[in-house]
Amino acid sequence: MPPARKRPRAYDPARTRTAVLAQFGNVRAAVRGLGPEQFALPTRLGDWTVRELVAHIGTALTVVDRLLGEPEPARQDGHLLDWPAAIAADADTIDGTARRLAADHHDLDAHLAEAERRFTERLDTHPGTRLLPTSAGVLPLADYVVTRTVELVVHTDDLNAAVPGLDVPYDRQALAAATRLLADALAVKAPGGSTEVRIPPYAVVQCVEGPRHTRGTPPNVVETDPLTWIRLAAGRLTWKDAVAGAKVSASGERADLGELLPLLS
Repeated sequence: MPPARKRPRAYDPARTRTAVLAQFGNVRAAVRGLGPEQFALPTRLGDWTVRELVAHIGTALTVVDRLLGEPEPARQDGHLLDWPAAIAADADTIDGTARRLAADHHDLDAHLAEAERRFTERLDTHPGTRLLPTSAGVLPLADYVVTRTVELVVHTDDLNAAVPGLDVPYDRQALAAATRLLADALAVKAPGGSTEVRIPPYAVVQCVEGPRHTRGTPPNVVETDPLTWIRLAAGRLTWKDAVAGAKVSASGERADLGELLPLLS
């Protein structure tokens, strides 16, 4: 019999919605200032250019519209923390959709504006309990919206890496939700209490099998900042490079998380 799951972290739907729209708004504001040469720049996402990346960022919201267009499933059978490991199954579809949208929408700001309009309209007309058939199983709408913070924060970072000097800001609540979801996903992937992972100021989780820490300073501690954690979890930065670059501090024999990352796979 599998071990019981810990009680999941609660997210306030109104705050999550605000965070998603704020981060999406940050991207839209930046995209308005891009010219043809910047849209043609390469990204760290295979052979996608900035144009494909921006088109894909729009799908972070339009996917909610698409899923709400499906018949509502009878019952929930998925969990929010299963989502990071489940998205790999959609990789080919994601790639094809991004290329199609980039080719079909010359005006990407208009594409993003329509995505935002439909997302807002959908959330206004559906309760958070409405069930969606996602790649991680059937999830409530309110839970699925939390995953949008991960999509937007990760791809904002991709956009900043691709366009020198762009510096799209990160909404604090979006960054917090994304950090917490991915930290909790690590604890699900490697259950245990021997290692403490600290990502101040947003998350602390216990993970990895071994002797459970109960008081005092834990024998195995990992600490990093939110953006470094996002990059590690998303596969944009390797554990080895993060440690070598002093982006992560790791002490103790069970503090090497290299075999557990990335989480978005």
